[in-house]
Amino acid sequence: MSTEVPGTGPAGPTGPSPGALLLCRAVPESVALAARLLSEPMLLTGAGDTWSVLVPEGRPWRYGGEPVDRVLTGWATALAVGAPWPVLALWWDADRAGYTLASGFRRPVGYVWLANGTPAGEDEAMRTFAARLGLDPVLDVQALDDLTEADPGADAPARLRALLAVLTRAGVSLPAGLAPGEPADRLRELAGARPDTRAVERPGWPEAVRTGLDALDGSRLAPWMPWSGTSRSRALALAQVATGLPLTVWGVRRRSAGRIVAGLLLLGQGMAGVAYELMRPRD
Repeated sequence: MSTEVPGTGPAGPTGPSPGALLLCRAVPESVALAARLLSEPMLLTGAGDTWSVLVPEGRPWRYGGEPVDRVLTGWATALAVGAPWPVLALWWDADRAGYTLASGFRRPVGYVWLANGTPAGEDEAMRTFAARLGLDPVLDVQALDDLTEADPGADAPARLRALLAVLTRAGVSLPAGLAPGEPADRLRELAGARPDTRAVERPGWPEAVRTGLDALDGSRLAPWMPWSGTSRSRALALAQVATGLPLTVWGVRRRSAGRIVAGLLLLGQGMAGVAYELMRPRD
């Protein structure tokens, strides 16, 4: 069965206001470099010893009419393809709530619950989620399986809070108050009150290029980078162009800001790789 993330529609008149969190399995210093490429104002703070959380301002869904799940899927994908750590997007609106896990170039996996907590995803997605995060194949998977069963006493935000409870065993510890169901303004107010919170601002294009290189340099992706001069770097550059161009076009047609960002990021990195390959001196 497919593990693709189901889409959602615009928020309805009842239920919680749209909100979102981006959990990254990396320390804030590493996340800050990659997050600037999204060109979205965000607040960044720690969420455990090995996790960080990004709190977006939310302009695409608050003012642009974008469905919050599509935006978050695009952002998570863009962050994950440019970094050696996974990204977990949590989102909610008046109709639904869910998560998207992105890691590298693998297809994102996610699950959705209706506003009243009714499961609307596929069980296989939960097991894939657990495997990619290295969760306990017995205890954690059982707890995740419980989230795919009907529970009249748990609404959609409660389902996400239960998911986060499972992730505490993987080191996730969200700051107090940063909880699913809260509106974007409240999340930013709480995050901004923490002394270790930093603002992630939009860089200029020259700085964005340097930021992207700094985020990738020295990681396990280094052999795939343009300056390595390997066959893998050439193959990656071509794959990024081949993937980024249609993704950008598709995002423009669907007016999906998240997918446009992901497509442009892939396209920019791919074109940089192709240009480097064409210009570098030959032996």
